[in-house]
Amino acid sequence: MTKTRAFLKKLQPSPVTAILLGLIVYLWFRPPAFVDELAYAAPDIPALPGQRLSDLRGKVVLVNFWAIWCPYCRHEMPAMQAFYQENKAKGFEIVAYSLDKTQMEVDEFMRSEGYSFPAPLATQEIRMAFGDVSRVPLSFIVDRDGIVRHKIAGQVHAGRLDDLITPLLEARQVQPRTLVSPR
Repeated sequence: MTKTRAFLKKLQPSPVTAILLGLIVYLWFRPPAFVDELAYAAPDIPALPGQRLSDLRGKVVLVNFWAIWCPYCRHEMPAMQAFYQENKAKGFEIVAYSLDKTQMEVDEFMRSEGYSFPAPLATQEIRMAFGDVSRVPLSFIVDRDGIVRHKIAGQVHAGRLDDLITPLLEARQVQPRTLVSPR
């Protein structure tokens, strides 16, 4: 009996090890994301087939940059889909620009995962319009007036979407008084 207890005692992690393991698990499922408050006019770039971003004025738009090979991007997509389904009728739209190689592989991924929001490829023009997007996931929230209000560097989750987008969906369309240039 003492040999068994000694063996089990060796398997028990120290409190520091348990805390570190818990932190690793937490960061894997909800990594930190940095949110910047912004106020500049959204670039007028191609958004949906036959439409430009300016054509979506009157809607709150989540502009998301992602890639199939990005694990954090794949983790955030179910929350984006759920929020999209819940708020589409309230004037919410997602344009998820993919940094992948072909539209065919993006379309296949979207279809196989059951995502219904549009996911066009991010051209160099589109990436440059949002400040030379070079890492993913990266998201921008555009209000009903076409003003970029938030930049989210990192994975979005349901709570963050609700906190940042719901107030914009409830706000009336108002032209802002001051705008700053994008960085």
